Amino acid sequence: MTLSMNRRTLLAGAAGTLAATAVPAAAEAAAKSGTAAAKAEAGVARKPRNWPDPEPYGMADARPELWPRDDNSFVLPLELRPRDEALGRVWMRDTYVNCFTVGGRPLYVATGTSRVPGLEAASPWNDGLFVWTSRSMRGPWRLADTTRFRPDAERGKVWSPEFVGENRPGRTVVAPWQEYWTDTQFGKRGQVWAPEVHYFRGKWYIVACMGDHSQKVGSFLLVSDGGVEGPYRLAEGNATKPFGDPLPTGPAVVRPGAYHHIDGSMYTEGSNAWLVLHNNLYARFRDDMEDIVPATALPAFQQMPYSPEPYLEGAYVFKHKGKYFLLHAAWDRTSINADGTTRYAYDTPAAGRVQFQYDAIVAVSDHFEGPYSERWTAGVGAGHNNFFADHTGQLWATFFRNPNFGYWSNPARLADSAVAGVVRLEWTGERLYVER
Repeated sequence: MTLSMNRRTLLAGAAGTLAATAVPAAAEAAAKSGTAAAKAEAGVARKPRNWPDPEPYGMADARPELWPRDDNSFVLPLELRPRDEALGRVWMRDTYVNCFTVGGRPLYVATGTSRVPGLEAASPWNDGLFVWTSRSMRGPWRLADTTRFRPDAERGKVWSPEFVGENRPGRTVVAPWQEYWTDTQFGKRGQVWAPEVHYFRGKWYIVACMGDHSQKVGSFLLVSDGGVEGPYRLAEGNATKPFGDPLPTGPAVVRPGAYHHIDGSMYTEGSNAWLVLHNNLYARFRDDMEDIVPATALPAFQQMPYSPEPYLEGAYVFKHKGKYFLLHAAWDRTSINADGTTRYAYDTPAAGRVQFQYDAIVAVSDHFEGPYSERWTAGVGAGHNNFFADHTGQLWATFFRNPNFGYWSNPARLADSAVAGVVRLEWTGERLYVER
C-alpha cells in the first residue's frame, strides 16, 4: 500500500479520550530489526552517549528507548475551553512550548494548531490561535487573559481571521489574504497552523502559517501591542502576502500561485532574529521586525540530505552548549526486507512503503547556517516539535502524536493522539536525544 504525505493530509485526523502513554509493542519489534550494534546497545544501563546510527544513512532508529514514555514525558494539563469539555483535554497538533524570563520570573507559554467544534481536523477552516501560560511546567496552565480587549470573544484566542473587523488605518490585524472565503467544493475555507510564541527584546511575537485552504498559503508574523495575550497586529511585510516568494507548485487544494513557504519558525540570538522556513530556508528579520531581508531569494541551510530526500516539515533551530541543532519532522516509512524483517527509513512514497511514525530528526552544526552534520533520530513519534530549556536548565521537546496515517491513526490509539505533550531530552556532549 502506498500512502502519500503532505501538509494538507497531516491536518486530518480524529481524537477520543486521553489514555496513558506507553511504549507500543510495535516499537519492541522495531528494536529487534536493528543492526548488531544497535541490539547490543538496547536496554543496557549506561551513561548518555551517542548510539550507532542505523545504516545506510536515511534509516530510521525506531528503538523503544526513543519514544516518549510514562517515565520521561507527560501531557500538559491545559485549561479547557468549552470546546474541550466533551473530550476532556485539549486537542492539539504542532505543539509548541517555551519558557521565558519576564520581569525576573519564568513564564511558560503553550500553543498549537486547533480545530473547531464539529470538525475532526483543523481543516478546511479553523478559528485561530490560542495561548496558555503557566509559572510551572506542571501548571496550573491558564488561557491567556484576552478579556480586557475582547470581552465577548473566547478567552485565550489571541488571533483569528474573525478579527478582521479590528483593522484600522495604519494597523492591520487580518490581511485580505488571511480572511475566510468559500467555494463550492469545500464551503468555508481558511485556517492557521503551527504557531510559535516568542519573547524578544522585551516584546511578544507569534510566527504562524496560513494553511492549505487559505487564499494564500504561507508564514507570517504577529506583533503584540501589549503582553503575551496581545492584542496582536500583523507585521507590515505581510500586508499583501506571506514571507518569501510563491512556489511554482503546491497541493491540489491550493490555488495556482498562492502557495508560499509554510511552517515558519523564529530563531533569536542576542539582538538578532531570523525567520526559519519550511524546510530549508532562512532570512534575518529587519531590526524593526516588520519584514525580512532579503524579502525574496532566501538563503538555504547547508544540510546533508538523504538520498532520496523525503518530504520534511517543521524546521526549527535550537542552540545548546554553543552548538546549533536543526530539527525537522519526517515520516518513518516501513517496508519488508528480503529476510522478512521490517525496514524503517525516512523514505519517499513508493510501493510497499507504509507511514509508521512522524519522527523528530536532528542535525548539529557550529554555525547557524551550517554546514550541518548527518541527521539522527532524536525522538520517535515526536515530529513537528521544538526544543526548549525550562527555568532549571532541563531540556525538553514537545510532541503531539500525529493522528494521521501512522501508528496513532489506528482507531484503537486515536485517544492518545493530538496531545500537548512534552518529553525530557538528554545531552551526550554532541547530540540531543529523547531521554532514553
